[in-house]
Amino acid sequence: MSENKRDYYEVLGVDKSASEDEIKKAYRKAAKKYHPDLNPGDAEAEKCFKEAAEAYEVLSDSDKKARYDQFGHAGVDPNFGAGGGYGGGFGGGFDFGDLGDIFGSFFGGGFGGSSRSANPNAPRRGNDIGANLNLSFEEAAMGCTKTIKINRIETCKDCSGSGAKKGSSPTTCSNCGGTGRINITQRTPFGAMQSQRTCDKCGGKGKIVTDPCNTCDGKGRIRKSVEQTVDIPAGIDDGQIINVRGGGDNGINGGPAGDLRIQIGVRPHPVFERDGFDVFCEIPVTFAQAALGAEITVPTLEGKVKFTIHEGTQPGDEFKLKGKGIKRLNYSGKGDQYVKIVLEVPKNLSSKQKELIKEFEESTSDNDNYKKRKGFFDKIKDMFD
Repeated sequence: MSENKRDYYEVLGVDKSASEDEIKKAYRKAAKKYHPDLNPGDAEAEKCFKEAAEAYEVLSDSDKKARYDQFGHAGVDPNFGAGGGYGGGFGGGFDFGDLGDIFGSFFGGGFGGSSRSANPNAPRRGNDIGANLNLSFEEAAMGCTKTIKINRIETCKDCSGSGAKKGSSPTTCSNCGGTGRINITQRTPFGAMQSQRTCDKCGGKGKIVTDPCNTCDGKGRIRKSVEQTVDIPAGIDDGQIINVRGGGDNGINGGPAGDLRIQIGVRPHPVFERDGFDVFCEIPVTFAQAALGAEITVPTLEGKVKFTIHEGTQPGDEFKLKGKGIKRLNYSGKGDQYVKIVLEVPKNLSSKQKELIKEFEESTSDNDNYKKRKGFFDKIKDMFD
């Protein structure tokens, strides 16, 4: 229930005045910390990961954020209270219930009268549903097609949603005349006062099913497990949401279906890291390759490429492979790939190798070969002198 949820700003550790960029950075930090792939078997981490994803989904959407800031969880949670769905009453689902009857007894029309007189059999949109989908780093970067299983509510095909067995049909409720509400007249010291309440004979539906459908037990709807094929666009990132219009619960009384909202999770890659649409990786090279220059093989998302590092390459030097990053989501062009040089010092040297290195060291001891080293010790000398 909504009342048990933590404040979304508290979940992400940001203030209400936080910018979109600050909210995104806070989510990425939390998602990376609690990602299930980095915390296998940790139920608490998985819970925190889902909690952060839910908070980001709301706070990254300007409309939902505005509703949340005004009404709290009730403004964005379709399961809050008894109303169900967004916009179904105050704060997305508040039912005035007996309060309306009390006001109606004094003012004659019921509190929030328009909702009381609404047609109970009018078409209504189905609820949105959610699903999670984990992708590999490459799938998210390059795009793919996935088929996922979801549970949603569908119109019963055997009775076409009427709830009545084939060959029969619901009848109009004689108690309320099909309105789903009945008028109650009460005598008070101020005179006769009228109020409305839900019809207890039809439960507010306005119709009665005397011979219910065996498949749906008279409900007109069934919960069903179905497969949904989804096209994943190239460049989607961890935590983003794909909206499949009409992929949610079927509507009621012929109303449109809700949407399917798929939360994307991207598994970490053993070599690449991502920042926006740029890709980063580290390449280990030998001392000889760095000193003499060499042609090295660099992995990219599109395959291996050759790159020549220059003579005297230093540890930590970085070079760019333009256009070898990730496709910009919904835009043309790609990011770049940045490659950082990591110098690997050899271990387990033989006696001969050690002698060769000593000989080499003695031949390169002049300051022209080690300018950084000379500069460093000059600074130390100045400090103590």
